Amino acid sequence: VYFRPSWLSGSGLLLLCLVLGADQSHALECNLTDSSNATCLYAKWQMNFTVTYETTNKTYKTVNISDLSNVTYEGSTCGDDQNGPRIAVQFGSGFSWIVNFTKHAPGYLIDTISFSYNIHNHTTFPDAEHKGIITIDNGVALNVPLNDIFRCNSLLTIKKNNVTQHIWNVLVQAFVQNGTVSTKEYLCDEDKHSTVAPIIHTTVPSPTPTPTPKENPYVGNYSVHDGNSTCLLATMGLQLNITQDKVSSVININPNSTGVTGSCHPQTAQLRLNSSNIKYLDFVFAVKNENRFYLKEVNVSLNLANGSVFSIANNNLSYWDAPLGSSYMCHKEQTVSVSRTFQINTFELRVQPFNVMEGKYSTAQDCSADDDNFLVPIAVGAALAGVLILVLLAYFIGLKRHHAGYEQF
Repeated sequence: VYFRPSWLSGSGLLLLCLVLGADQSHALECNLTDSSNATCLYAKWQMNFTVTYETTNKTYKTVNISDLSNVTYEGSTCGDDQNGPRIAVQFGSGFSWIVNFTKHAPGYLIDTISFSYNIHNHTTFPDAEHKGIITIDNGVALNVPLNDIFRCNSLLTIKKNNVTQHIWNVLVQAFVQNGTVSTKEYLCDEDKHSTVAPIIHTTVPSPTPTPTPKENPYVGNYSVHDGNSTCLLATMGLQLNITQDKVSSVININPNSTGVTGSCHPQTAQLRLNSSNIKYLDFVFAVKNENRFYLKEVNVSLNLANGSVFSIANNNLSYWDAPLGSSYMCHKEQTVSVSRTFQINTFELRVQPFNVMEGKYSTAQDCSADDDNFLVPIAVGAALAGVLILVLLAYFIGLKRHHAGYEQF
């Protein structure tokens, strides 16, 4: 998809921004070119946001903003004699994100990062006390050598006021020289201090390592509160199965060292878990047909043992289906397949994301009911087959006796 903004007054630049993707992992890639079609700014990164706001009943809610759909880049520029380069991103319902760069001999600065959101959006911010557009400006002042490309695979967290920005897998070079993006990388401090697995060159493909088997994880009790009342309950043991670069790993979540946040709305509810190596693990539930709930979405971002960041999201799931006003329960091990590279094994599961009364679970729908749905038609079919066999046997026996009576006569 190409965006061709109008000619910038007095700049002599035609800006061409290439949007290569805002996929389920929230990856964005932007290439700004000048009038001669030479690259002048290149950037590739991933990001999401967490916003806490006050409601009309004087409580606080937290929302996770990870939907980077409908992306545009209006206002992005390679800069001129008066102004430095700028990446301006618009996405979703009234969100914008802007990064400004300035020259600072002998290099340049990643100067400021601004995030704006419209709290008047009732879908994203239901029952918000305040209205209008809120902008959060963050000074960064990160110095990068002029001919280097800045790289940071580690998770960067920028927190100010009620907004937390998560940015990772960053590649950016402002002031690209001669239209050629540099191959010389300038690493962020977090990547410099990370232990990266060595690259082994070989002509024979290495076999894919298998993860070391682990014992079952501890079962934890998690809850989300809306004001003074509990609005979401979850009990489960969680085991994460990750495959990255043909290397598999298994992580058991320890509930004793895991933080819990989340939010509850009439049609959606979110449970967010985090720990020292897990930035966030989100379970998002939704209502369907006004009478049932199910697990609709899982988002995760975590640091692996080799220092890299693993992030994935899927908002098109369909697990843990149960009637509203009840809970979903499954004692046996289940697998939630989020993607080809990420699965979650659950143990002793019980969840209720809606209509929690007095902080207690309601009557549970057991996952064995799913099995019963298959067993019932099998049992009915077997019974009908048995009846049919008996009828046929009775018919043939009666026919034989009737034939014998004719012979005696």
